[in-house]
Amino acid sequence: MALYRRGVSLIFLIYILVGIYVAWVYDYITPALLKDVAEALLAIFLWFIPLLGGSLRLG
Repeated sequence: MALYRRGVSLIFLIYILVGIYVAWVYDYITPALLKDVAEALLAIFLWFIPLLGGSLRLG
């Protein structure tokens, strides 16, 4: 049973990686988008820094 479960997760991982590649090739994912996502994730996980007057802007 564990082998079946692992095979499904590997197929899902390959599916996601191919999707990311296709989105990159067709410019749905751009460096600017990645920067915006990184800034948003920093703001989520380090939410106290903007409250203290700091900035999480990259670049």
